[in-house]
Amino acid sequence: MSSSHYTHGSSEVEQQRLTALNRRLNERCIDAAQLVAGERVLDFGAGLAQFSRMMARATGVPVLALERSPDQIAEALRQAEADGEMALLEMRQGDVLTPPLRDEEFGQFDVAHVRFVLEHLPDPLQLVRNMARAVRPGGRVILSDDDYDSLRLWPEPPGFAPVWHAYQRTYDRHGNDPIVGRRLVQLLHQADLRPRRNTLVFFGGCAGEADFEGVVRNIASIVDEAIDDIVATGMSRNSVTSTLDALVDWSKEPDSAVWFGMSWAEGIRTL
Repeated sequence: MSSSHYTHGSSEVEQQRLTALNRRLNERCIDAAQLVAGERVLDFGAGLAQFSRMMARATGVPVLALERSPDQIAEALRQAEADGEMALLEMRQGDVLTPPLRDEEFGQFDVAHVRFVLEHLPDPLQLVRNMARAVRPGGRVILSDDDYDSLRLWPEPPGFAPVWHAYQRTYDRHGNDPIVGRRLVQLLHQADLRPRRNTLVFFGGCAGEADFEGVVRNIASIVDEAIDDIVATGMSRNSVTSTLDALVDWSKEPDSAVWFGMSWAEGIRTL
């Protein structure tokens, strides 16, 4: 993603966070996608490609997964080999804004998919237009991404609101969009696609749920990984770390709850 800023990097810790997030989200995302047997899928910014492989299992056709980071590709292939699923995946290294596709491959895919990438791009429309070019007439473009302003923790943990606001400001400072999720249908329209469906894919949770610790850990991890950028907005490092400590304590309360949904939208290429 040229001219993009991805705060979280591709360290082993981040790969572990993404792996856990995939386990929580993928079944819900595959339900939303309503893939059909035989469809050929192109996955933009595939990361560790766990969802790419799930889409391949749903269609019975190997997925072409595009990813910029060599570290992510190496780990994606390691996981695919460990699971005996190398045949489900073709990975290519390249920038989603200049996708590594041959001229004759444009217009040949049934579905183009992207998740958690648009928020990191100064010009997300450029990517959506690339996706529109990649699918055949009648093909589908699926966008899913965050609207961080919609996150609600209740009862509100001490000090969390200003830290979360500062985290969103780190996106603005790099020219990116922390609330791109609410724009997905508009982006489809601007790319000359016909919007067809939109929904929210829930990935909050509450005390008493088996994986609630993982939900809170994901929030804490993305804040911790962005702490240098958060401090650059004017917030003290101590206030951020103390807020994260308080968040752990909060998660053990019997009435704590995280309310959050990933924005999801689908458009159709008509021309």
